Amino acid sequence: MGGIDFTIVGIYLVAMVIVGMWFQRKASQNIDSYFLGNNQLPWWALGASGMSSNLDISGTMIIVALVYAIGARGFYIEIRGGVTLIMAFLMIFIGKWSRRANVMTLAEWMEFRFGNDREGRLARFITAITSIIMTIAMITYFAIGGGKFLGSFLGIPDMLGLPSHFWAAAILIVLATIYTVASGLYGVIWTDVFQGILIFMAIAYVAVKAFAIDLPEEFMISMPLKESAGGGFKAYLTSYTEWTSIIPKWNLGIDSTSVYSMYNLFGVAILFYLFKVILEGTGGTGNYMIQRYFAAKDDREAGLLSLFWTFLLSFRWPFIAAMAVWGVSLAGQITDPEMVLPAVVATLPVGIKGFLIAGLMAAAMSTFDSTVNAGAAYWVKDIYLTMINPDASHKLQMRHSYMASLVLVITGLFLTLFIKNINEIWGWITMSIGAGLVIPQLIRWYWWRLNGYGYAIGMAAGTVSAILWKLLAPEALPEYYAFILSSGLSLTGTIAGTLLTSPTEKNVLKNFYLKTRPFGIWDEIRKEFPTEFIASANKENKRDIFSIFFAVPWQVCLFMMWMMLIMKRWDNFVVLLILTIIFSVILYFSWFRHLSTKVKTDNIEK
Repeated sequence: MGGIDFTIVGIYLVAMVIVGMWFQRKASQNIDSYFLGNNQLPWWALGASGMSSNLDISGTMIIVALVYAIGARGFYIEIRGGVTLIMAFLMIFIGKWSRRANVMTLAEWMEFRFGNDREGRLARFITAITSIIMTIAMITYFAIGGGKFLGSFLGIPDMLGLPSHFWAAAILIVLATIYTVASGLYGVIWTDVFQGILIFMAIAYVAVKAFAIDLPEEFMISMPLKESAGGGFKAYLTSYTEWTSIIPKWNLGIDSTSVYSMYNLFGVAILFYLFKVILEGTGGTGNYMIQRYFAAKDDREAGLLSLFWTFLLSFRWPFIAAMAVWGVSLAGQITDPEMVLPAVVATLPVGIKGFLIAGLMAAAMSTFDSTVNAGAAYWVKDIYLTMINPDASHKLQMRHSYMASLVLVITGLFLTLFIKNINEIWGWITMSIGAGLVIPQLIRWYWWRLNGYGYAIGMAAGTVSAILWKLLAPEALPEYYAFILSSGLSLTGTIAGTLLTSPTEKNVLKNFYLKTRPFGIWDEIRKEFPTEFIASANKENKRDIFSIFFAVPWQVCLFMMWMMLIMKRWDNFVVLLILTIIFSVILYFSWFRHLSTKVKTDNIEK
């Protein structure tokens, strides 16, 4: 980096801190303001912030690596988590169901679902603990990617026995922590909006430059080798036609010595990842993603922020395709696929390089700040105020908000010293610890008999098994083994814990169903309501079920369409464009025009 580059990055960092500090007074009014913005943040800002939060450096480096090494089919591998296909489910029904609870955190939602007696409190506590663990894992993941990226440019040496990428990550995290801790969700949202503008400028520049690149019919790519094969990287020959193909193959035929040979059973992997997405999508999400729905004003704005979020997020994919195309054009300069992103940025002229690095730092910091703010809420709202000091003063509540944020950050940064690469931690997050949480989070919406004990036992079993897998299991085992273990134990614990204990009190379930109106096995509770109310709920449920079958392919087509544009596969682009338009028209009539600010509950509009 030259002096101009450092100046651009420095101006950006100072601006972020100033914007964050500007909102300190407004955010510190109370914890509702600090963690939810008093439900007064506009839907478009929440959606733009969500997009910025999903577009992180670590995830971008992984996806660019997969698309660079495997081609356009690498998109399907990232269905496991990085594509965020659960946005389709949030958009159609999970987002509005979550908003109707009027709570601050997913853990607090548990008392809405299971009551505030022993089972509800246990479910809330276990959810808070598992969410904090997930937050720490996500911070570690962001720190590794951000550290590897920035370490390539800042020239920081190894110091005090710690690697350079640790210090690069520390710089990024400390600066983001300053405005996150000071300004809460207000600062997070508005700095994300500002950073989103910078991100889009970076995307536009990269996409235009990469579009001018014409790839040869044959070229070399690089893949990492297994430790048993000596480690390092190896170059492989591929063709432009094969590299840009989006038609799934049952077997990729990757050399067995490559780390990526774990994806050779491609057809099985895709089906498995889609199954996982359906489970996660219909079960809902947590942490910073669900926090934006809790902060929305009403049903309609929950839907609008989802639509805007998904549309903006689609522009991540021309950026990823552009980086992969650019990386291929660098020929033998690439060895580690996870370093394609910094390798491309390194080729840029002075000034442009600083601008793009600032944009990518914005992507990293916007994801980090959202995660920390949401994670701290679990400590303050669900553990400290619920179990330790319910009568804490406003000053104490804010002090614990600040301290929780700092502890989460320090712990996550410390764990970066023990993780080898980005894909390692992301695979564990999505396929192990995430799998341990998905079953109880799914069942909570659709089965009236699930109680707080079953939910808590299932969550605990899944989380503990995921941690033990990380500590004890051989790295050579496929990811889906971890998923099967964690989700299997979680399912067993959930069902056993539920059936061996008494059902949740009926009035609690009636209140939940009255406000949320989910579909599923609710006949035992539905019979308590008037016929007119049930008819209205059924009508809404049928529209949502119909719409989700089009929302998921709409999102896939929208994302892949932009990739094909950058890769100049005009045949694929036209087909995907037509499908996107068709699905959009269907969703307009089946979903969008039914968005409402009012929720009808048994002849009373609330």
